[in-house]
Amino acid sequence: MNTIDQESALLCDLTKIRAQFPILHQKVNGKPLIYLDNAASNQKPVSVIKALEYYYTNDHANIHRGLHTLAERATEAYENSRKAAGTFINAAEAEEIIFTKGTSEGINLIASTFGRKFLVPGDEILITNMEHHSNIVPWQMLCEEKGLDLKVLPLLDNGEVKWDTLESMLSERTKIVSVVHASNSLGTINPIKAICAKAHQVGAIMVVDGAQAAAHLNIDVQDLDCDFYAFSSHKMYGPTGVGILYGKRNWLEEMPPYQGGGEMIKEVSFEQTTYNDIPHKFEAGTPNIADVVAFKTAIEFIDGIGKKTILNHENLLLAHASKELAGIDGLRPIGVAPHKVGVISFVLEGIHHFDLGVMLDAKGIAVRTGHHCTQPLMECYGLEGTVRVSFAIYNTIEEIDTLVESLESIVKKLRS
Repeated sequence: MNTIDQESALLCDLTKIRAQFPILHQKVNGKPLIYLDNAASNQKPVSVIKALEYYYTNDHANIHRGLHTLAERATEAYENSRKAAGTFINAAEAEEIIFTKGTSEGINLIASTFGRKFLVPGDEILITNMEHHSNIVPWQMLCEEKGLDLKVLPLLDNGEVKWDTLESMLSERTKIVSVVHASNSLGTINPIKAICAKAHQVGAIMVVDGAQAAAHLNIDVQDLDCDFYAFSSHKMYGPTGVGILYGKRNWLEEMPPYQGGGEMIKEVSFEQTTYNDIPHKFEAGTPNIADVVAFKTAIEFIDGIGKKTILNHENLLLAHASKELAGIDGLRPIGVAPHKVGVISFVLEGIHHFDLGVMLDAKGIAVRTGHHCTQPLMECYGLEGTVRVSFAIYNTIEEIDTLVESLESIVKKLRS
């Protein structure tokens, strides 16, 4: 099958896939919406929207505490999502899955529990120069509190980490290595399994920010051998306000609770409190039940299409977009690593990225502009920010062509 036939076959399936996303079928500023801001948050299929409606219409009650029928149904649905999340990333058991409100909270949980219990002054935390602020600031806060040192692996010009410096920066003082699986600004996919092995050789734990990887790459936490893996529902066709933190059982059992309150306890007296078993000791208070329940439907949506199909489609879009954008006069891509998810960042000579974002929005094209919560990364390239386009399963070749035509029109108008 040649490239055109492959694209045609894919587009036939895309008609059915796009029909599942009501938000895509609208006009913005009089133009058909082209949504290319999926790295920030992607859209939700009808099945996820209906799952939320069904829960509130039929099953809503507080979970784990009631013996009545609605409470038992809500509890079962909530825990089924935990099982589905565990299967999705091949966790050894469902109890290794903690629900949070997002990737950021998952990383903060690790810093606030593992970090405070196990790290001492002089210990080191190692990250890379491409990290999202959520994988920088929690570690900075912990370093300030505990007298730790934060080490940063540098980048190559193409957007890859200088992995040849990893071994020299690791030492017996390194206690945590925390790396993004795929960069939200560059799309670069990092060799997590190899990094895990190097971290463990010096006795460090491995934390992975999987926010940009979970919807695109096949995740097997047992094969990676990472100690923690955090990701978010809203970047994988699920509701906002739901995060997933995987942790190896041995670490979760050793770590103290993150917050105090209902659900995370076994018994409470004024003299002493006994904490609950994992994962419940990290889930204080009434959780975001409805969105967690609907998250299972988002997993089913991804599994129904298949990660391989999603990745192949997004790689097709990435290759086409990279080729076509390269022909625009004055456009410079930022981050051209050979292994990427469907993210392209670029700058256009003589046009501020904010202005470009507004002009594209006027044509119905939604992109992200700015530093993308990666200010240190932007400083590496000497930039204030970029324009970022990012793809999902429902994006099409035609949408990319419209983006390219729009950019060419803008360049011609502004430079004439």
